[in-house]
Amino acid sequence: MDKVEAFGYIAAQAARGEISFPTSVNAALRLQLALDDPDCHIEDAIKLVLSEPQLAARTVALANSAAFNRGGEPVTNARAAVMRIGYASLQTLVASLVVRQFGSRIEDPVLRAKAEQLWEHTANVAALSQVLARRVTFVNPDTAMFAAIVHEVGAFYLLSRADEFPGLLEDDPEKWAELCEEVVSREVMKKLKIPEVVRTAIEGLRDGWVNIPPSTLLDTLLLANQFSPVPSPLARPEQPMPDHSDSVLDFAIDKETLCRILDESAAEVRSMSAALLV
Repeated sequence: MDKVEAFGYIAAQAARGEISFPTSVNAALRLQLALDDPDCHIEDAIKLVLSEPQLAARTVALANSAAFNRGGEPVTNARAAVMRIGYASLQTLVASLVVRQFGSRIEDPVLRAKAEQLWEHTANVAALSQVLARRVTFVNPDTAMFAAIVHEVGAFYLLSRADEFPGLLEDDPEKWAELCEEVVSREVMKKLKIPEVVRTAIEGLRDGWVNIPPSTLLDTLLLANQFSPVPSPLARPEQPMPDHSDSVLDFAIDKETLCRILDESAAEVRSMSAALLV
């Protein structure tokens, strides 16, 4: 099977809803489903967190990050961590567990390295998205962080399938990977029951431009991707900005102000992204 046939095969499977999840992803999905239950009591949520050591560690780390630990008093247990970060952030952490598990079955060392870089990129975009949501676009910061966590889910899935097709993600001048990833991302997000507003923003990333003023979830993700210090290993070549883009962006928020906001938030972004990388 050549590369084009392989991409077609994966995309056709996805279009039919035939998404193959690793066992570890299915386990995380069960956790996500339990937390989504409106009758899930705080004590039940704490028990669920404790049942997954990686999630427990990440919850405590996030609770102690600069974004949540304003008073400088560290928490040392899952109960206190859940109470500090709240349900919305906990659900984002579960989503991060789901997304990261896609790389768990990759055996090829080159692909595993790509998956690790993709997760570093995702963690940085998530941390930046929350900061930008609070200080620039004024969308819900929890929604922005959640959207950033899942915005590369199609790429993670494609990496998880690439072991089956040697050379699948090597040079691709015809951009079949982009087309396949677009189909896969849409179908994986449906299967993961990602809210429509989040799906719409993620699907707009491919050809989207920042609005003036930047005020939407899509704007938040676009800016966070632009300023992420770690690029996606499957990133598309950057599109040239329109001739008027600098002046229009300056009208909404000048680059100096935006850079100052990012500089002021740098420690917070580092702390939060490190917590997600636990």
